[in-house]
Amino acid sequence: MVDPVIVAKAAVTLLSNEKTRKGIGWTLAIIFSPIIMVAVLLCALGSGTASHNTAAAQLCFQDGLLPDSTPDEYRVFIEEMQTHFAELDESIAAIDAMTEDGSGLDPIRVKAVFFSLYFGGEAPSAAQFANCFATSEIRTRTVTETDEEGNVFEVEQIYTVAVPIEDMATVYANLSSSLGAGITEEQQANADSVYSLIKYGYTGAVEGNGFAGADVPYIGVDGFCSPVGANWRNIVTSEFGNRIDPITGQRDGHTGMDLAVPAGTPVRAALPGTVRVAKYDSSYGYYVTIGHENGLLTLYGHNSRLLVSPGQVVQAGDVISLSGSTGRSTGPHLHFEVRINGERTNPRYYLP
Repeated sequence: MVDPVIVAKAAVTLLSNEKTRKGIGWTLAIIFSPIIMVAVLLCALGSGTASHNTAAAQLCFQDGLLPDSTPDEYRVFIEEMQTHFAELDESIAAIDAMTEDGSGLDPIRVKAVFFSLYFGGEAPSAAQFANCFATSEIRTRTVTETDEEGNVFEVEQIYTVAVPIEDMATVYANLSSSLGAGITEEQQANADSVYSLIKYGYTGAVEGNGFAGADVPYIGVDGFCSPVGANWRNIVTSEFGNRIDPITGQRDGHTGMDLAVPAGTPVRAALPGTVRVAKYDSSYGYYVTIGHENGLLTLYGHNSRLLVSPGQVVQAGDVISLSGSTGRSTGPHLHFEVRINGERTNPRYYLP
């Protein structure tokens, strides 16, 4: 087997040589760069570093064949993981068939943890692994039966249901007990990054200077979620209503609230709803609007990247975009609006 360190060094040399880059062209650079990242990942497998996951995770989760340029030494690891994922899908489906009330396992979560623990290594059976994400309960129900003479009667039936485990600490404890191996905090953080990458398109790490609390949803008792975490009160730079426009210097109405966050901060949906708009506007920049119940609509402006599409159904706390400073903006921030039947209102009335 070719030494991955040598391959990685060769890749770095290739991309750092301007003449070579121009010779192969940007198209080839785009094709080969994920493979280079896989090589770097394999050099760092022992550390489980989340920053080296991106290309390998995407290749493992993608459908279809791998690029022809994928080196054989790395192709085997990725194809093995894709095979494990297919087996996990079957095990997850079997567990979901035993659940009630429409509940089920999150297949991306299950696979992200599996990838973090077993990419490039020996893996347990898919069923043994998936079972650690659910518990079983014995329940009773009354069913109607008919005997041979046509008499209808009710009987109490005992049956088993599968209940997905929401608490990841419990899941990791189950995995450790069932598989007989310790799971490090680094591996857990790695799994979270892979999950965010596949589900939302970003690795879970803020792509700027960081903003405390933005990495987890902050939802109030009424179900309204802050778009940027629990500390939103400390970062308000412009309130709703009359203000001095920072660009024109003139007094003007402000249709929302500005929240100063570093570019790349995950922006979350305030309530369950359906994405109505996700596009660029000369004023709002890259922005998203979400329609909710009772005529309520929320708007999220000046993003650097959009992670949802019109028509997509989202839940409160789902990451819908990454903050930025696009459009009519003087610096990185989120412009957040709340509208009731088309009328703009003060977001402070709703934020938790």
